[in-house]
This record gives sequence, structure tokens and C-alpha cells, in this order.
Amino acid sequence: MSPANQEGPGTKLLQEYQRGQDGMQGVKLNNACMMDKELEAEIHPLKHDDKVPQSNLKNQTEKDGSFKKASRHSRFAQCRTMFFFFSLFTCLFVVFIISFIIPCPDRPVSQKTWKINYDKAVTYDFLVFKDINKDRVQDVLFLHKDDNSNNDFNISCIDEGFSSPCTFLAAVSGTNGSLIWDRPVAQDIAFIECVDSQEMDELLWCCFIVGKPGSLTAVDFYTGETLWNQSYTFGGNASVLYPFLNIPDVNDDEIQDLLFFTKSGRQIQIYLISGGTGDQVGSTHSLNLEGEVGYIMHVTKIGAYYVIFHSASSLYGYSLKELYEEITGKKSIFEEDPYLKKIINNVTHRMSPFHSSGAIRYLTNVPAKDILLVKSDACEMLDEQTLTTKWTFNTSDVVRKPVFGYYKPDALAVVLENGTDDQRKIWIVDVASGALLWSLSLSLVPRSLKTATMQTADRRSVFFFWGSSNLTGPNQMETVNFQQILYLFHPTLPDNLLEIANTTENIAAFNVLIFEESHHASYVLLTGPTNQDQPGQSEGICFFPLVCFLCWFFFFFGPSSLRNQLKKLKIQQNYFSHILQTDLSCT
Repeated sequence: MSPANQEGPGTKLLQEYQRGQDGMQGVKLNNACMMDKELEAEIHPLKHDDKVPQSNLKNQTEKDGSFKKASRHSRFAQCRTMFFFFSLFTCLFVVFIISFIIPCPDRPVSQKTWKINYDKAVTYDFLVFKDINKDRVQDVLFLHKDDNSNNDFNISCIDEGFSSPCTFLAAVSGTNGSLIWDRPVAQDIAFIECVDSQEMDELLWCCFIVGKPGSLTAVDFYTGETLWNQSYTFGGNASVLYPFLNIPDVNDDEIQDLLFFTKSGRQIQIYLISGGTGDQVGSTHSLNLEGEVGYIMHVTKIGAYYVIFHSASSLYGYSLKELYEEITGKKSIFEEDPYLKKIINNVTHRMSPFHSSGAIRYLTNVPAKDILLVKSDACEMLDEQTLTTKWTFNTSDVVRKPVFGYYKPDALAVVLENGTDDQRKIWIVDVASGALLWSLSLSLVPRSLKTATMQTADRRSVFFFWGSSNLTGPNQMETVNFQQILYLFHPTLPDNLLEIANTTENIAAFNVLIFEESHHASYVLLTGPTNQDQPGQSEGICFFPLVCFLCWFFFFFGPSSLRNQLKKLKIQQNYFSHILQTDLSCT
């Protein structure tokens, strides 16, 4: 064996050492190569992109697309947020401008009560309400007869061609009673009625005044200016019947015309007047009707106009077509109803299907288009088309023209006053069925005031009645005066009648209404002498609010309250006086 081929322990150690050195160099070389590649990748990041596998390229594209979508959503959210805050700040800016910089329009504050006096004046049974000064509050129109106008207008009777004293037409504000205008309109008044006429597309409100001696005057409702004045000779014993009837335009001036009647004995004279000028259209036409006469204008379902008269125990019908042709001698533009034409006698004009067992006292148009007939022994509801009886309510001695209100929500009812001058029975009757809904007995003074109604937000009506009591002297044996008492009734409490006012003055006119929509309701009294046989007295017009009382009443006594317990509650006059004087407000 040669020495070269002999492997001793030293030789093996040497070989293992050399292999370890070679491994360490390989690790160092590998580490160096990896470090060189990492450094090169940092310096040239895109150098080896073309060597990236296709799968990695697709994953990278999907990631880029997701990032772009996320960016678009982020930009949309930012725009939406910016728009929201811009709109919010714009609205706040507008509210700030309107609330604090732009001044609110001046709006008169309504006084709770007001009263105006006219010394040494007399008045008439006439009250009309209309927003004259355009402040959204109803104003009051009334008549007074005086030597001169009690105002700053400085218009006297002589200025208008009348002798002193003469009759003035005055308008006062419903907010505080301040005078709007006051003008002489006639020497004396025989009749006055305020109506609205259709002038093109606007409503022309005016008052037609029949003066003594014979004259017919139209006065503008808003300014008090005389629109026209015409002289008419009605005859010494003739009386003007009411109401005036508005009819469609017949003389092509685009203003509704006027039809009215006068009565002298059995003769009924018909006048057709132009609403624009006051000139008479055609000639006067006469009718023969005896006894107490009344009438209504009835419009049928097909639009035919008929004037229905009641005289004694009969009804008489005249078509507007026939009256126009008789007055003018021209062919009429109006039409006739085929059914009414059959039942009206061509000669006497009596309506054949109707026969009354008692004298007819009142004939009234019902808001539901039917006709209410009040006779001496009963009340009948007539169908608007056939004039046949729908129901009959037995009563006698109805002393006043009926008024209408709502006892149930949206269910029309009629108020009938039956009895004598000092004792009355008040009935509320359902219009649809004729059933009795409520009744009351009251003591009244002679020539007592009419009943009034006012519809409320619950679609019912508040009913107002006048009663009376005797005031005795110190010896408790002699009646010195009558005290007139105003009662209020609401159907939610049928067992309660609420006393809200009393007075010993002579009341010429009374009414109740909502003066400002959704704000307050009030009643108005026109007091004072109604003739000049009582010199030295004064006339006054008084305004009293109902808003405080009504708010309190409906808050505590509404349908949702404990009605069964409250039905037995009797509320005294002094408590209601306190309620009226308490500062309450409705919201």
C-alpha cells in the first residue's frame, strides 16, 4: 500500500475542514447574490415587471380596479356631504334673513272688546259683515240717522243734498272699532240690502238702498261711494218687498242685474233694474196676489230660474223666462223646467200638486236645495224638483223665519221658534228626517232678537238664543224693566244652556260670526232707539269676543271629557262673566 492511498485520521480531518470552508463560501455567495437582487429591486422596481407571471398580473389589475371604484364612491360621498351642508346652511341663512332682517308686515291687534257711541242718533235693524279694509278681519257695516257724521270726514247731510237729519251708512273696523268711512246715503231708509254682483271675474259688493221719498241708490261696499242713484215713483201706499233677487246679466254689461217687487193692495209690481247703471230694463209688470206675500228664487236641477210666491194657502210659480218676456217684450235667454211647466197653471200660475190646510207664513230655501214651508199649523219640507212633501213637523204659531245650523257633524238642522211674544218654545229639527233633536222653553220680551248660529271646527254649530227676566222695583211688586239674556248652546252638552251676557238696553240688531279665520269669534250688538220719538238718547255698537269662552268650553267640555258627569253641571252667570274676563288664548 502506497502512502498516497493511505487515509489517516489527519487526512480525514483535513478533507472535512475543506468541505466546511467550501460550504461557508457557498452560503456567503448565496447571501451576497440575494442582497444584490434586493438592492437592484429597490433601485429599479420596474426592471423585472415583464418577467412577472400572468396570474400575478391579473391579480394586480383586479386590485387596481377595486381601488378606482373605492375612490369614485369616496368622491361621491364627499360631494353628497358637501351638498347637504350647503343646503342646510342656505336654509338657515334664509330663515335668519326672514326672521330677523326683513320686517314683518304690520298687522292690527284685535281688541278683546270695543264700543262706539253716537249721541242723539237713532238706528235701524241692519248689520252686515265684510272685510272692507283688507286686513283679513271682518268689519261691520250699519246705519244711523243723525244731524251730522261723527267723524273726521266732514261730510254733512247738506253736502249730499239731504236735509238734516239724514241717514248715514257707516263702516267700522272689526279689530278695534275705528271708523273706516261714514257717508250720508238717503233722507230716510225704506229698505237696504247688500249683495254681491258678478262683474267679469271679480265680485263687486254693493248695497242697494231704497230711500224715502222714492229713490234707488247703489253704494260701494268698500269705499262708501255712490255708484249710481235713480229716482223711482213706487206709489204713495206701495211697500217694497224683500229680498232683492240677483239674476244673470240680461243687458250685456257683464254685471248681474236686480229684480225686486213692490206691493200696493193686491197689486205686485215687478221692477227689473240694471246692476251697472240702475236704469230700469223694460217696463213695470203687475201680478195679482192677495194677503201676505213672500217669495224665493228657486233654481232647478237643469238651471231654470223660478220665482215662487206664497200667498194665503197657495204657492204660485213664475219662470224668469216668462217674467223677462213680459217686462221687455223680447225673447228670453232663460229656459223653463219641463216638470214645473206642467204643474203650474198657465192662467193663475198656481202650483197644482201643492195644497195647504193652513195659511203660509214663511217660504225658505234650504242650503241642501230643498224648500222649507212654514204654515200656521205645521212645517213641511218640499222636494226641490217635484215640490212634494218629504216630511211634516206639527207645530203652530211659528213667530220667526227659521234659521239653519248643524246639530250633528255635517247634518243640517233647522231652528223653529214657536209660541207667543213672551213665551217661546225653541225646537231644533233634523232637516233630513224631520225628527225633533232638541227643545227649550224661554221667556222673551216683545220684539225679541232672532236666533243665531255659528259653525265650529267640530262641524257642529253653536246656537245663540235670547231670553228675558223681569227686573222689579224696590217694593218687589212693580216691574221696572226687562233684562235681556243671551244664551249659548252647543250640541255636545244637550242638558246645559250657558248664559254669556245680559243687558237692559234696547237692542236693534244682533249677530255672531267668526271675525278672523282660525282666530276669534265674537258677537255684535247694535243698541239704541229705532225711531226719533226718544230724543237725547244715544246709539251704540258693541263688540264682544267669544274666543276665550269657546276655548275654555271646548277644552273642558269636549266630546272626549267625562260628559256623563258634566251633564249635571249647572254653570252660573257670575262664573261665565269671570271666564269672559279672564285672559285666555287659543292656540
